[in-house]
Amino acid sequence: MLYICIPVHNEAPTIGVLLWKLRAVFQEYAREYEIIVYNDGSTDATAETLAGYESVLPLTILGGDQHIGYAAALTELFKAASARTRYARRDAVITLQGDFTDRPELIPEFVKRFEGGADIVVGEVSTPVPAETPIPVRRLRRLAPFALRPFVRTAGIRDPFGSFRLYRVSVLRDALKEAGEKPLLAGSGWATNVDVLLSMIPHARRVELLPLEPRYDLRMRESRLRPMSDAWALFTFGRSARQRSLNELPARA
Repeated sequence: MLYICIPVHNEAPTIGVLLWKLRAVFQEYAREYEIIVYNDGSTDATAETLAGYESVLPLTILGGDQHIGYAAALTELFKAASARTRYARRDAVITLQGDFTDRPELIPEFVKRFEGGADIVVGEVSTPVPAETPIPVRRLRRLAPFALRPFVRTAGIRDPFGSFRLYRVSVLRDALKEAGEKPLLAGSGWATNVDVLLSMIPHARRVELLPLEPRYDLRMRESRLRPMSDAWALFTFGRSARQRSLNELPARA
């Protein structure tokens, strides 16, 4: 089983199209799957848009009116997938954004590496950054490594900031168990994506990287990134996580 986990906040213009694209991908790529969406306190028509797909897709909608933040929303998605799985070693969670930046048609490439033995597959944005990348994203991509590097090393992972990834369910279940009553994830935005790796990789036996190019031409809103404040958030997170560097990754092909 593949659990496609998507946290959303005010993504009414794109989430429906994304869900339909996922349906098209799995019509051509025969795998058992379930989509789990966490509606993180959206104030637009996201809830109404999602409701229209419940009867035509294997879709579970979590969340609602309360905004809990990206880290907590991801944690709830991980908990939901962990509770649903019957075969934690054979099932996987795939995380992606709800704004069409992450490309669903690449899911088979993630699963190929998973079926080859990878416990975690990390999507890495290729360099140089494509010219059509929005200016705030380009600026934060320049600032982010300098904000994080003094405190946290991520071994061979050049791009620990992205959201498009695959995790074996047994790995995230182990991470949840280790966290216990404490929050699994900290930070916000890109810092949360770094924290996921710091939490999951110690429980993995094999990590692989997948080069990819995000799309920004289908996103129907301006970027929510604020380069300076988001870089500061990464710096603050890095200081708090300085004892959790990944000095060496599990074996990779």
